[in-house]
Amino acid sequence: MQEDWSPIWQPLPSRLAGSHLTAFTRLAETAFGQPLDDYHALWQASIDDPARFWSLLWDYAGVIGSKGETALIHGDDMLAARFFPDARLNYAENLLRRRDDALALVFWGEDKVKRELTWWELHDLVSRLQQAMSAMGVRAGDRVAGFVPNMPETVAAMLAATSLGAIWTSCSPDFGTDGAIDRFGQTEPKLLFCPDGYWYGGKAIDIRGKMQVIADGLPSVEKVVVLPYLGQTAAFAAAVPKAATLDDFIQPYIANEVSFERVPFNHPLFILYSSGTTGKPKCIVHGHGGTLLQHLKEHQLHGDLHAGDVLLYFTTCGWMMWNWLVSGLASGATLLLYDGSPFAANQRVLWDYVSAYHCTHFGTSAKYLDALKKFGVEPGAEYDLSQLRAIFSTGSPLVAESYDWVYQHIKQDLNLASISGGTDIVSCFALGSANLPVYRGELQCRGLGMAVDIWNDRGQPVRGEKGELVCTRPFPSMPIGFWHDPEREKYRKAYFARFPNTWCHGDYAELTAHDGLIIYGRSDTVLNPGGVRIGTAEIYRQVEAFEDILESLAVGQRWQDDERVILFVRLREGLTLDADLVARLRDKIKHGASPRHVPAKIIQVADIPRTISGKIVELAVKNVIHGEPVSNVTALANPQALKLFEHLPELQG
Repeated sequence: MQEDWSPIWQPLPSRLAGSHLTAFTRLAETAFGQPLDDYHALWQASIDDPARFWSLLWDYAGVIGSKGETALIHGDDMLAARFFPDARLNYAENLLRRRDDALALVFWGEDKVKRELTWWELHDLVSRLQQAMSAMGVRAGDRVAGFVPNMPETVAAMLAATSLGAIWTSCSPDFGTDGAIDRFGQTEPKLLFCPDGYWYGGKAIDIRGKMQVIADGLPSVEKVVVLPYLGQTAAFAAAVPKAATLDDFIQPYIANEVSFERVPFNHPLFILYSSGTTGKPKCIVHGHGGTLLQHLKEHQLHGDLHAGDVLLYFTTCGWMMWNWLVSGLASGATLLLYDGSPFAANQRVLWDYVSAYHCTHFGTSAKYLDALKKFGVEPGAEYDLSQLRAIFSTGSPLVAESYDWVYQHIKQDLNLASISGGTDIVSCFALGSANLPVYRGELQCRGLGMAVDIWNDRGQPVRGEKGELVCTRPFPSMPIGFWHDPEREKYRKAYFARFPNTWCHGDYAELTAHDGLIIYGRSDTVLNPGGVRIGTAEIYRQVEAFEDILESLAVGQRWQDDERVILFVRLREGLTLDADLVARLRDKIKHGASPRHVPAKIIQVADIPRTISGKIVELAVKNVIHGEPVSNVTALANPQALKLFEHLPELQG
């Protein structure tokens, strides 16, 4: 059971008074006709009467569109439920609501390329792109794809496509050709955007060869539009089939008012892709209304994002956090877009950016924060972070010691919000709140309107012990379905096969005494030595205390009719795993976790395989050490690393 620590941070009364959540709670007390004395009371009301909650959120956030008379039908059936069945709206219209000379988007491509767009300039670029798309026949329901960096032209292309009711889908240009074709080949885009290269690690990356293969491999694509990044769009377009520069594509059109096709609440907006490490990526379809409402809720009621705030989330366009980031425009925030290595400029480029634009909300990964600690970077001592109010962390569990480090070395007064959800829901099940205290190692709360619970193997709710993270009632950002799954069979199997009428997310988690959550890892990677279930995050937390270990990966190996724990470690360059370090690791894991957590084998490797979005792939490694195939290595950023785990003599005895 989780130790009952005192909070590591509590919001000041002055901040509580001006927060979105405080204002919303006052309205909710009237709407629900009852006092709502704390967050838990509001959360309970939001899941007891979801129709009232989501309707009130629509009004509070000022959603542009017609809501209709009904907020929810078939609410007792997770698969049949429909929110706002009579609504008409457009996601892009809600993101382009501001028209002024303030900054809407800022872009840094490492420290090499820097651009700014005002709200007017963004609107005008969207207008010209929309006209060009319409002229080439892009219509509602067509797919528009981006093999793109996180840059302003990417946001504008997405807004232009979705303003027409077309569906946007993207991945980042560090994907291999097979990975891109595996994704876009299923969704068959009519139009494809790409850059003329990009910067990474201080080097200009040429992707002409990739784009030639991708353009040839996607017969549905009628035109490739090349976005300016390295300053060589004309030469690039000349080398790629069906390509034109962005300037040539929009040249015939002058900026006018953007027109918005208002569509039903569940009209497809985005197609996202599962990581695809166990087969071809699933194509997950999300709708206009559910995506918008969830993101407005998470940005405003949980993140306390206001108009004029400045939001930076380090992400690529191959990760759902990009979709989450761009929705910040709907709250009137300025977005800081970043592309490239987070460790450019002597590991400090993101903090240079945060400081230069007085960032208020900074999002990153747990791995990045751990890396900063090991690099010895101390942002709080080096930068003016007076405007920074929140740090969001996701991608993997944020260990308790990283909470300590953030408050000691970045800033004492900020809301450190570990958040967890995923591509499947394009949002979060559990996250932070600017109104709640922070306890080290815990996600602050379950999301409003999200009936999240922890169940044991028998489908019974448990408290203070580990189990499956489930959601027992519908929510607006459930996927519309999977692409090419008309009977929703794959969709049912993915989320509803384990427990009837209940979303089983596949996270191994615990509800704490504070009604917060601890995520221990993915259920399908839970270790099971001697029949005792162990989350991999429990081991990683102990390993991260070692400065000489850059990263680690734990898997279970089938052994003598049981399972034994194997820990792989990647050390700093030039270091070797010796008996002393092994002994210290074992001792730390034994006393910091339990004797059951101590690995049977600790093995040094030169690299650890990870997905394009940076997540380590425990299942793929488990397959390799058992001599089983890995279905889709194209989903990996470094597939060659899998070779390091083949036929290891250390695993034979």
